[in-house]
Amino acid sequence: MSIHYTHVDSPVGPLLVAASDAGLHAIAFPENRHPVRIGDDWTRGGHPLIEEAHRQLAAYFGGERREFDLPLAPRGTEFQRAVWQALAAIPYGSTESYAQLAMRLGRRGAARAVGAANGRNPLPIVLPCHRVIGASGGLTGFGGGLPTKRYLLALEGALPQALL
Repeated sequence: MSIHYTHVDSPVGPLLVAASDAGLHAIAFPENRHPVRIGDDWTRGGHPLIEEAHRQLAAYFGGERREFDLPLAPRGTEFQRAVWQALAAIPYGSTESYAQLAMRLGRRGAARAVGAANGRNPLPIVLPCHRVIGASGGLTGFGGGLPTKRYLLALEGALPQALL
């Protein structure tokens, strides 16, 4: 399976977007805590799914889209994939703490493990890890950097009141 990738412009900088016929594999910010590793099976260039992802991302940043409708193919452990799937259930304009997410997954007391899986999310924005905040309501670590997390939450009208 060949994975295609390219960079698309966004208000938070150029995003690396990677996809194959199986689905969307990665979205990466310019500054990423866990950089995407481009493998031997990756090819620079377009793919119809990258074009659709770009259209949907542009609509999201333009305030015209609140949910994404894209086939996804993230690679990760079973636990990571469960966390990433749970992220999709956090509504636009809402936030949830790591502990709340862990409880929703039936893993009470696993907030740190949930946080680690959240930090490895290969499809930020589409699987909205930016909507997960600290128990105190503060912004905590984010692979694309806290200014990007703040921007995304502000775009959605979900920036915690204490941070306005």
